[in-house]
Amino acid sequence: MTVREFDINFNTDIFKVHKAADLEVAPGQTLNARRVSGVSKENSAADKIWFGKVYTGPGEISDPHHHGEAQTGGYVHKGRGFIRYGEGYSNIVYMEEGDFVFVPPYMPHIEGNASKTEELVWMTTRTPDNIVVNLEDQEIADIEIDYRS
Repeated sequence: MTVREFDINFNTDIFKVHKAADLEVAPGQTLNARRVSGVSKENSAADKIWFGKVYTGPGEISDPHHHGEAQTGGYVHKGRGFIRYGEGYSNIVYMEEGDFVFVPPYMPHIEGNASKTEELVWMTTRTPDNIVVNLEDQEIADIEIDYRS
């Protein structure tokens, strides 16, 4: 491990703040999972992380997708959501505001808003990047969603 001398100005040239009003749509989108980049290679010197928000409208459900080699961490910032996974996407887990989730690389899943009246907002981070692989022609089990509002 290299020990570096203290330098009060180390990396200040690449430090960057992204104001909420200036955030842009992220590359890599999935129907009903609108991603906005907060920190990404497109807007900063970041090259090993993507961090942003994902918006899902009331009652919306994303298409099936996975995130390739990326490890994904999610946090329910606002609302109540769910993730479907497994055979026919028949397994479902619900998450409330304040809950965190880890989605491993290459795990196919569907994200949804478990409210028909409130928006769902996830804070999401991925390494190494915002990889999005949308999946077509998937067998999706018909299961009942527990909508609470």
